[in-house]
Amino acid sequence: MIQIKNLNERRERFMRDSEPIRMGGLAANLARIKSFSEDDDNATAVFHLLEESKYYIEWAGHEMDVNRAVQLVDLQRKISGWQLRFDTVWADKTKRKMLAKAAARWSSVILRSSGLLER
Repeated sequence: MIQIKNLNERRERFMRDSEPIRMGGLAANLARIKSFSEDDDNATAVFHLLEESKYYIEWAGHEMDVNRAVQLVDLQRKISGWQLRFDTVWADKTKRKMLAKAAARWSSVILRSSGLLER
């Protein structure tokens, strides 16, 4: 398992931001997963982004309304599933493209719901 460096510092930094900025950060991670998935050499980076995204959801979820929290829990479950099968997904270009497309869709959903596009 990949360990996230300075986890407590990252949490403190993440929690200082407003909810829209936090969700923007999560959406950015998901967009990076999509773009990084195009290069075979980015497996470690993608796995790290998946792990970090799970933490972002955990940290932010308790302050959200129920509907958004449920949406994020669903995403967190999907991320966990991708991680459980990561070696298989990464080795299969078709499965990796499916992961990339799903991450891009989730990025779009999270970004739209963040309110950042309306500013």
